[in-house]
Amino acid sequence: MYQYDTFDHALVRDRVAQFRGQVARRLSGELSEEEFRPLRLMNGLYLQLHAYMLRVAVPYGTLSAAQMRKLAHIARRYDRGFGHFTTRQNIQYNWPKLEDVPDILNELAEVEMHAIQTSGNCIRNTTSDPFGGRAADEVDDARIWCEMIRQWSTLHPEFSFLPRKFKIAVSAAETDRAAIRVHDIGLRLYRNEAGALGFEVMVGGGLGRTPMVAKTIREFLPAEQLLSYLEAILRVYNQEGRRDNKYKARIKILVHESSPEVIREKVEAEWQAIRDEALDLPAEEIARIRAFFAPPDYPQRSDKPAALAEARGKNPAFDRWVAANVSPHKVPGYAIVTISLKPVGGPPGDATDAQMEAVADLSERYGFGEIRVTHEQNLVLPDVAQEDLHALWQALGKHGLATANVNQVSDIIACPGLDYCALANARSIPVAQEITRRFADESRSAEIGELKIKISGCINACGHHHVGDIGILGVEKSGEEFYQITLGGRPDAQAAIGTITGRAFAYDEVVGAVERIVDTYMSLRNEGEIFRDTLTRLGHDPFKEALYAADQ
Repeated sequence: MYQYDTFDHALVRDRVAQFRGQVARRLSGELSEEEFRPLRLMNGLYLQLHAYMLRVAVPYGTLSAAQMRKLAHIARRYDRGFGHFTTRQNIQYNWPKLEDVPDILNELAEVEMHAIQTSGNCIRNTTSDPFGGRAADEVDDARIWCEMIRQWSTLHPEFSFLPRKFKIAVSAAETDRAAIRVHDIGLRLYRNEAGALGFEVMVGGGLGRTPMVAKTIREFLPAEQLLSYLEAILRVYNQEGRRDNKYKARIKILVHESSPEVIREKVEAEWQAIRDEALDLPAEEIARIRAFFAPPDYPQRSDKPAALAEARGKNPAFDRWVAANVSPHKVPGYAIVTISLKPVGGPPGDATDAQMEAVADLSERYGFGEIRVTHEQNLVLPDVAQEDLHALWQALGKHGLATANVNQVSDIIACPGLDYCALANARSIPVAQEITRRFADESRSAEIGELKIKISGCINACGHHHVGDIGILGVEKSGEEFYQITLGGRPDAQAAIGTITGRAFAYDEVVGAVERIVDTYMSLRNEGEIFRDTLTRLGHDPFKEALYAADQ
């Protein structure tokens, strides 16, 4: 993984010192909350419903064991003993005291971490495939290119005050595990017919109150020209994006109102105008960054060891965990393990300080000390020998981290909702918790198969409900919480926005409504069909009938 150079260290330390002075002025009353607001947001500090919240950057979701231990320490010393992993592959602390935040940032700097550009109208944390560098179906490690974007975009003077926040995602694999089509810019790295490495560039995706799927404006961009082309896109957006209405300020609105063809023409014209001065990546710089992501020296291990097959045959619970949580690795004898942060009855994405320390220890015992954060609010150990899977599963179980449900009905994405967020209209976490209890039986969950539920507590869609197989949106009606259900969303290569089923359900009705959808699917599916295939084959009518039969 990338390691800071002298410039990085100085930049982060200077920012900590600056913010320490700003916090002191706020605490003394020299700065009002309104004056302090833009300063704290530039350092990842929000004021939520009950307290401040600090969002810490985890660039492209990659952590070392030492960094994870530091996150655990911060949760224990400065918060309430847990952290919340987010859909931008970051971590949030929900209860820090304002006077402690400079000390937290200083401790983060000790392990090459910070909170810069985790808030504000700037380029946010670039997200990526959590299996990057290890996936059997990739053409390159997408994180290499994310790191180049990070270095280029951090405190970029032209893009520090954009019309609105800006999100970029990069994928380099056949399977899109980064949801690139629902980002402001989505980048798909691939090799063309000549074998050259380059990007399909997609612009104008996003969720929120106006969900849209990104449109391709360039089929193939040579990889070394990435940053100059991104600069052209951002310049067009910065000049022409709306600033009169924050709800219409995202680049997706500009693309929609102008048309993808017009945006393509403007970006290409801007790109040609700046090419002589903009940065094209030199081969030696690409090689320098690539060296930080060189794979470890893998000892030879048995591919599909007999002991693994034996353990799976003897233990149905372990077999379900392997089937759900273990993915193919490009190196024979190894596997990629996703650690679910969605236990029965638990808040999705939360990990205690003890669990974070356990994951750090296990990443060293059964890997090379590296951990990944997924945009689906789970963790990943990217380098586990297949022969160690059973021992790892047992160790995870001791810490409540062996839930076998990845990509299944209880592997729910949920925003903090009305339990924390001042923008929310309804609670998300209790609904997610109750759904996991309703589908707590791992055998039943495995039988249901792949089915993704996503929950947002307001129209801002931080829980990505628009792209869930089943999406749940919390709304407020006359002071009460109701939940609107959508079906048929997906964030992958066939990205689609879900369709609203009908009237919203009251808080005490919504979990039952979800179960009726699942039961209907189970009664109508063909052998081998996952939920989205059944929905595509039959349409929405059977599910609407099951949901609203009593209304007829």
